[in-house]
Amino acid sequence: MIPKSEVTFPALTATASSITMFSLNVILLTVLLLNSSVLISADTAETAIACDGDVQRLQCYVGVIHVQSATFGRTSSQICSVGRPVSQTSNIKCSMDISIISKRCNGLRECEINTQGLTATDPCIGTYKYYTTNYICVPAKTSVTCNGGYSYLYCEYGRIQINTANYGRTDKITCSEGRPSSQTQNTNCYSPNALSPVAKRCNGQRSCEVFATHTVFTDPCIGTYKYLTVSYFCLPPAIRSTLICEHQNQTLRCEEGTRIHIDSANYGRTDSSTCSAGRPATQLVKTDCYAGNSLAIVAKECEDKDSCSIRASNDVFLDPCNGTFKYLYITYSCAAV
Repeated sequence: MIPKSEVTFPALTATASSITMFSLNVILLTVLLLNSSVLISADTAETAIACDGDVQRLQCYVGVIHVQSATFGRTSSQICSVGRPVSQTSNIKCSMDISIISKRCNGLRECEINTQGLTATDPCIGTYKYYTTNYICVPAKTSVTCNGGYSYLYCEYGRIQINTANYGRTDKITCSEGRPSSQTQNTNCYSPNALSPVAKRCNGQRSCEVFATHTVFTDPCIGTYKYLTVSYFCLPPAIRSTLICEHQNQTLRCEEGTRIHIDSANYGRTDSSTCSAGRPATQLVKTDCYAGNSLAIVAKECEDKDSCSIRASNDVFLDPCNGTFKYLYITYSCAAV
């Protein structure tokens, strides 16, 4: 029998009248629970630093990892300076954004990354560098399913909203029983399209099942025994969501006798899979892209109306990440008049 597990992580709760999931304040992410007047909010960001060549460790005692930013370079002459000559630590204007850490760690409870050779590009030759990762712990349910099994996702209350998904292997222990060592050694195995089919099948459903197999997902590492890892939220039934790829229009509607109430909005990019068809990788790599005026503009166009049309465009919103192909994600409810 193929082993399968599902773990639910508890979280602190707080009461609020409105939700801004994508705001650029200290608290950057909120997740709705069971009742529309209750939310879970992530604490301020944790910071993990690893000298180049060392292992970087990210951990959430409650919830799962959500990387806000990750950089490689040097912005301080003191960090990772022991035993290094001044010539290797004096350049403190050296920094580049990297996406590989969010790709590897988002949706996991614990994540260890060997930084040796992690980044091919050197932003400042001759300077000894380090990795800085800022992340928050997002309350979510998680499901891990070994290859050939079915992942069963379920919300007792509300509807499923997929947070992260990966078909591959990120450690040597999970789904390793009875497997030869050669099938578990590759821990840098990520399916490029895992999020899209899981979200398409499960978002908005109360329950769903997904087959963990290469016939559903691209096989990212032939010869490695893989598993499907999914993290997801249970959104209240009253909360609706809509996704609009850049340059497209969409209409929000509420039934007769109700009016639109905007809960959250973000114009930008928070993953590499959404609205990615036909786009080069350079337009998808930045996944910490948030337009600070998203909520205000959508609310101005749609709040308290029975329908409204909104366009995902730089002409409507500020461009938060030049060169990145963006999308507009909105959550809203229909309130009685």
